[in-house]
Amino acid sequence: MLDQQYFLGIDGGGSKCKARLEDAHGNLLAETVAGPANPVRDYALAIASINEACQSVYKLARLPLEAMANTFLGMGLAGINLPHCRQAMLAWSHPFAGLNLSTDLHIACLGAHGSQNGAIVIVGTGSSAMVTQDNTSFEYGGHGFLLGDKGSGAWFGAQAVRWVLESFDGLAPTSHFTQALCQFAHCYSATALAEKYLSASPAQFAQFAPLIFDFAEQQDEVALALVREGANYLSALSRQLLHHQPSRLAFIGGLAERVKPWLDADIQQQVSCALQPPECGAVLLAKLPIKSLESAS
Repeated sequence: MLDQQYFLGIDGGGSKCKARLEDAHGNLLAETVAGPANPVRDYALAIASINEACQSVYKLARLPLEAMANTFLGMGLAGINLPHCRQAMLAWSHPFAGLNLSTDLHIACLGAHGSQNGAIVIVGTGSSAMVTQDNTSFEYGGHGFLLGDKGSGAWFGAQAVRWVLESFDGLAPTSHFTQALCQFAHCYSATALAEKYLSASPAQFAQFAPLIFDFAEQQDEVALALVREGANYLSALSRQLLHHQPSRLAFIGGLAERVKPWLDADIQQQVSCALQPPECGAVLLAKLPIKSLESAS
């Protein structure tokens, strides 16, 4: 076992970290999921989640941790496009034979289109988009929770909490959805809601997203307003990608299937299914030549 070669893909995002381990022939050995792995939000937590995922996937594959020395790692992380975050991750002391480090967008695009040219919109805890064409890539969004991520789970949740706070002040209408949000949060006053979510993480806000879509599908006016605003942004974002005339456009992420029916009709018609998930794209990244510490981004 220790003389065999392995390839490990890591997909690290704001809510979870996925790991996929394959042998040299492309056979799946094990997959696992650990906690959040966005180094911009919490570097120490991201490293802990990555380490947990790595150790767990080898245990599930019934391989000794020493096999890491014969493993090439491809890792795509949210926030790694920021220079200070990238440098911090490149300084990570790892036990692997080689590391290719890139963004979560890059590995998602690799997986969605089988290493071919294409475009993706990620709609998960955060939101962002990328189009690749002839070794050139263009990225949109991905500016982080405070400055962007519109149409994401975190954005939907934060907008919903803001709406409910305004409704307590008599400045916004209430609905069955606003009542359900209060019940979900166990907060029945503006003070209680503000105190609980004043310093909430994107992942905590994203927990409201399924509830919002549930009520939008029931034609609740407040939930409808929130979903339409987010979907309008994602439709506009998709048009930016389509200006590059990609061969394929895919939506991926935890909210992708919920948001697709709310996109503009012309955008819905152009969306294709992702061929593989991002963690498979991370494995493809692991198989690329290790050029240097400043690997593909």
